Amino acid sequence: MFDDFISQMDEKWRDSFVELMATIDEHIPAGFEKTIEGKMIAYNVPLSTYEKGYHVTPNTPLPFIAIAAQKRHLALYHLGIYGDESLLHWFQEEYAKQVPTKLNMGKSCIRWTSTKHIPFELIGELVEKISMEQWIELYENNIK
Repeated sequence: MFDDFISQMDEKWRDSFVELMATIDEHIPAGFEKTIEGKMIAYNVPLSTYEKGYHVTPNTPLPFIAIAAQKRHLALYHLGIYGDESLLHWFQEEYAKQVPTKLNMGKSCIRWTSTKHIPFELIGELVEKISMEQWIELYENNIK
């Protein structure tokens, strides 16, 4: 299933996407479920664990991280940095220390228009920083 998804990806992004996915797979805390969501690989809290699911789309798992190869960039969506300001600041500071290019980021989306400076080790650290239980608690505190 994932191999078919990756084989259809633009070659320009494929190797870095696979490395990014492997980094997340290696570092993601227990309990998250890896799926294909449209044109992204997603890591979600399963409905069997968190029955309330995602408030924006009822009866769907709570999203946490997703990666996508867009036309002009490779993207990592990390909802934890959107919901936790201290985690966001930590990431921004570490990125600036480790990567020679400017951080290209939206609210939860980190974008790379070139694959030369993707900080895989830093992404691994980021992924490890929030357990599934912490993510659910952070999510519930932010939607109130």
